[in-house]
Amino acid sequence: MGIELSNPLTLPCGAVMPNRIAKGAMTEGLATPDGRPTAELERLYGIWADGGAGMLLTGNIIIDKDHLERPGNVVIDQKPDADMAKRLASWAKAGTRTGNHLWAQISHGGRQTQKLVNPNPKSSSDVALALPGGQFGKPTPLSKDEIADLVNRWAIAAKACRNAGFTGVQVHGAHGYLISQFLSPRVNLRTDEYGGSLENRARLLLEVVKAVRTAVGADFPISVKLNSADFQKGGFAFEDSIAVVKWLEAASVDLIEISGGTYEQPKLMGVEGMEEEEAQNVAPSTAAREAYFVDFAKAMQSEVAVPLMVTGGFRTRAAMEQALDIGAADVVGLGRPMCLMTDAPTQLMTGLDALPRYEDNLDLIPKWLGFLKRLQIMKAINGFAGIYWFYEQLWMLGHQGRVDESFPVFKAFRAVEARNKAIMKARG
Repeated sequence: MGIELSNPLTLPCGAVMPNRIAKGAMTEGLATPDGRPTAELERLYGIWADGGAGMLLTGNIIIDKDHLERPGNVVIDQKPDADMAKRLASWAKAGTRTGNHLWAQISHGGRQTQKLVNPNPKSSSDVALALPGGQFGKPTPLSKDEIADLVNRWAIAAKACRNAGFTGVQVHGAHGYLISQFLSPRVNLRTDEYGGSLENRARLLLEVVKAVRTAVGADFPISVKLNSADFQKGGFAFEDSIAVVKWLEAASVDLIEISGGTYEQPKLMGVEGMEEEEAQNVAPSTAAREAYFVDFAKAMQSEVAVPLMVTGGFRTRAAMEQALDIGAADVVGLGRPMCLMTDAPTQLMTGLDALPRYEDNLDLIPKWLGFLKRLQIMKAINGFAGIYWFYEQLWMLGHQGRVDESFPVFKAFRAVEARNKAIMKARG
């Protein structure tokens, strides 16, 4: 008999996940304007803890208040004061109330920080995002002193989360955020020890992992989220990813989540980007075809022994179990389905065959204007509007403990935009 979703997993540090299903990281936008956890975050994660996942990953917890992934992020950019420590502990208690793991995803937006948050964000270099609309400013390169400060902040945030009762942390090194910007030869044009060769471009990530391990100790799970590839010409490629995974394994990382894409090429969201996708040299498999990154994880498993997690696209129990059986994944991550079916893990482990594909009916553009969908920019807008619909479901879960499948996509898009502006106004 093969590996089942209900089987436990022992991580290299000795921690045990009670089953193989994780709630993937999804941005919540439920913190106070100054980045403190709220009762709404507690309600949301309590609901998810009741849903049966062996591990819950938080959305971005930001280490610099001026580099949010979105307004409403939790921010830990210094040692928490008494109020912050209390709020973090309440969040952790709610999110682990059924004996499951709760891991804090720690991140920095870098150049993917919106202008309404910071018109001059920091990045590896001064390469601006190639996106229309003027939502992102031209970045300035981080100095080496600033890099050292950020490494320390990752460690401070990780220690604060362990002290609060979180059971693990994830360093976000994917999706075009700051560490991913350093890894990409397309974005990182530095000529010092943080640029040039892959070893140099991976230096920030490895320094962060080392600092976090020192801060949390040997028995605490550390995960890294890493792109299998950026899927962009001249970007971080699959061959680069395999090399970095080997270095991370040697650096005592306990779980690596394989993902892919950036804001410019949002493969992670199943949304079409603004440019043609760059093909990667990985053999296609016939297994688990519904999941975005299974083939990349399968190829990696032949190179390393560190446990891998794959999130993105899974909707059938058969595909999830097949991915486990063939060694393409040790942990299956679920994202958007858990915005509405919050007990999806329990249902899958007790016999449910397939999860609903809510995203299939979330077009912002009406059918009678279908010709607009052929325009590249409209494809992107349509896709991101659908993502905002899931944001709205999380807002309702946190505030009211309910969801609304009939909520209009356009109304959700406007509600999220208005809420983002209100949060930034309250920040002053």
